[in-house]
Amino acid sequence: MTSPSTPAASTPATSTPATSTSRTEAGDARDGASPDEEARQTPPPRPRSFREVRGWFYNTDIVLFDWLLSRQQRLQQHGDLLEMGAYLGKSAIMLRSYLREDETFTVCDLFGSEAPTESNEREMRGSYSTLTRRGFEANFLSFHDELPRVLHAPTSVVPGEVAPGSCRFVHVDASHLYEHVRPDIAAARGTLTDDGIVVLDDYRSSHTPGVACATWQAVLEDGLRPVCVSAQKFYGTWGDPAAVQQELHDALRKRGDCWLQWQDVAGHRLLLVGADKAETPALPRSRHAKSRAGARDSEGDGARRGRGAALSALSRRAAREVLPPVISRRLARALRGDRDG
Repeated sequence: MTSPSTPAASTPATSTPATSTSRTEAGDARDGASPDEEARQTPPPRPRSFREVRGWFYNTDIVLFDWLLSRQQRLQQHGDLLEMGAYLGKSAIMLRSYLREDETFTVCDLFGSEAPTESNEREMRGSYSTLTRRGFEANFLSFHDELPRVLHAPTSVVPGEVAPGSCRFVHVDASHLYEHVRPDIAAARGTLTDDGIVVLDDYRSSHTPGVACATWQAVLEDGLRPVCVSAQKFYGTWGDPAAVQQELHDALRKRGDCWLQWQDVAGHRLLLVGADKAETPALPRSRHAKSRAGARDSEGDGARRGRGAALSALSRRAAREVLPPVISRRLARALRGDRDG
């Protein structure tokens, strides 16, 4: 999520997954290991649902991602997908669900590697100490069979690694520092098709003024045209936004569960969207999710055990009330032995 845009010769780009370690090797390595080393060697938890993946990806943006990406599919707009800054993969997991077989999904992130500038290193230590590639991979592979193309590098490598004009959708969620966000937006512009959509995260948060400055500077000076905004993200294009903007407004108004408002900002028409309480689109399903049948069986077993315990208690109480003491004691011992066995 915190991928700076300045070169780092010591951090090469790579699209190969992290080296795996067998359980035996991991166990041997943990002998005498420090707590930090043990944490790195312990397999990351596997999320059982999309909601269990850590990250800041709220319902309004889930609704907007789904609508915009589904529209691109419906109109047969072809192109690759790109995410700059992935954190633990929540939005990446969703993006991958809209990828066609002949398209490529590229993710670029430092994944906790040493940042190439002191200021960005401070930002990573303060906010994203849990950011790791292993966590990203474990989450992503819980929902999809293969990893995306991974650039384990600062986002400054994107112009050299992603072909110009090849992407239909770019999500920028990397550094919050102005000096990095500005070139990230320029990189997004270079990779997008004429009608492609760019999404800029944290464009208005109080702790990210650099993102706000870079976003609106791109609107005022570089031809970025707004489509809509949520509380967390700015959606725009360097093409003509009129058609997609009006279709989005009409579709969300028809749903009846979204808050909408038109505004004019510096000569640009802008749609404000709130969908926190809107019905959530179908979300990617984890391979570790319990089946409903399994859950029902488990609940049934629990209910049967509860009924059995209640009947056992009732039998003991009835025995005490109606049988002679000697016989009731023997029956109680027999019931206990049955239960313990």
